[in-house]
Amino acid sequence: MTEPALVAGGHPRRWQILAIMCTCLILVVAGVSALNIGIPSIIEALEPSSTQTLWIVDSYGLVFAGLLLPAGALGDRYGRKGALLVGLAIFVAGALWSAWADSAAMLIAARGSMGIGAALIMPATLSIIVSVFPPAERAKAIAVWAGFAGAGGAIGIIGGGLLLEKFWWGSVFFVNVPIALLAGGLIMALVPSSRDERGTPLDPVGSLLSILGLGALVYAIIEGGQAGFGEASTIGWFAAAAVFLSLWIVWELRAAHPMLDPRLFRRVSFSMGSLTISSAFAVMFGMFFLVTQYFQFVQGHSPLGAGVRNLPFALTMVIVAPRSPQLAEQIGKRGAITLGLVIQAVGFVVLAFHKTDTPYLFTALAIVLLAAGMAMVMPAASEAIVSSLPPSKAGVGSAWNDSTREIGGALGIAVLGTLQATGFRSGMDDVLASVPSDAAELARQGIGPAYGVAQQLGLPQLIPAAQQSFVDGMGLAFTVSAISTVAIAIAVGLRYPGKGHEPAQVVDEVAVR
Repeated sequence: MTEPALVAGGHPRRWQILAIMCTCLILVVAGVSALNIGIPSIIEALEPSSTQTLWIVDSYGLVFAGLLLPAGALGDRYGRKGALLVGLAIFVAGALWSAWADSAAMLIAARGSMGIGAALIMPATLSIIVSVFPPAERAKAIAVWAGFAGAGGAIGIIGGGLLLEKFWWGSVFFVNVPIALLAGGLIMALVPSSRDERGTPLDPVGSLLSILGLGALVYAIIEGGQAGFGEASTIGWFAAAAVFLSLWIVWELRAAHPMLDPRLFRRVSFSMGSLTISSAFAVMFGMFFLVTQYFQFVQGHSPLGAGVRNLPFALTMVIVAPRSPQLAEQIGKRGAITLGLVIQAVGFVVLAFHKTDTPYLFTALAIVLLAAGMAMVMPAASEAIVSSLPPSKAGVGSAWNDSTREIGGALGIAVLGTLQATGFRSGMDDVLASVPSDAAELARQGIGPAYGVAQQLGLPQLIPAAQQSFVDGMGLAFTVSAISTVAIAIAVGLRYPGKGHEPAQVVDEVAVR
């Protein structure tokens, strides 16, 4: 059967299909960000330990990242539409389980099951888009998809804050159910089936090694953000990731039908696209992680108020991303990606100079700059990754694109969170000198615990000190972010092919060998 992308003009319902795929994508991305704003309510209801709280947040992303490549390969082999529908069914079941979980352990398991569904959903959305759009329109379609991928993080925070104003904590999960059911019905009615028509065999050994390698890498990043990157346990997990990923490379180089050929990383468009996507999502999740706490703990806004103040990010992404392909045509992908990274760096500089009473106008400016830069980076980088693989590997290419997002998101939260925590502890040392040692150690863990100590011990002076220390730590995190973003922009400017020399779409699997 001829795939819809090969039909002249593309699939007749391709724009409706794009809207459905973006809806599915928002479900997956918002599944990460919506929970962050609901954590205080979940702590109050389920009373998890600090370790359990960490895994309530991270179990979803860990399972999601580990399974993305095998899930993309399954979609290529057995059908992307089927993979998407199965993923939505698992996601709905996990959302229902999460919404009515009656213990922290149950919520952790339920969130992990949602990660399984998300791993099937996310690569299928992009690979279906690639299959139904003709090459002439593909860059614009991917740009719209990338815009909603970025906007989904802000939409999750806003939606979560709105729900928590009126409903119980489980509503941040339950809201996914009717949306997913509607999307599933539309998929069955409108979305065509596509797959690798050559019936390329699966790569079970490569799949297992990728699960172990990427899972260990994400776990190491999470562990490093909590225990410290110099701790023995963190180093051990990074070592395990290095071993499994090395074995994966060796296996894939020798396999007759590799799931993802490591030779692809020799293609500058593929490797630099992967780097910039990871950077973009590190920006988004790291920024949301810190700025949402800044709105709530430092400036005293409600969950809904904090969510609404992130709205400029979503609006900017949706407006700018669809227009970025025209910019890339004028100045080339290298120019668009480099410009986007420089704009992001300026946004980080604005955030780095924030104070406890900085007017929202300046925060909104920084959020808009970060979103505009990301809207220029993501479409060009995503298209560079997808075009590096033949159409038969669309699912795996999409899955790798998504894997870089998850790795980048985990890295952004872990590294920026660690830098902020370092600055926070340094700022709190002097004011905690006269506080009992146990209480002082608790207060050093973060601004939330510091507020708790202040209330329990009747020490109101700890609150302004904690606010100032949080802002100092945030300034350190965003200063480092600005410097690293400029460094990546320089690397792209030096390494990525200029306009007129960009690689063409790969049409044959042999071309990557």
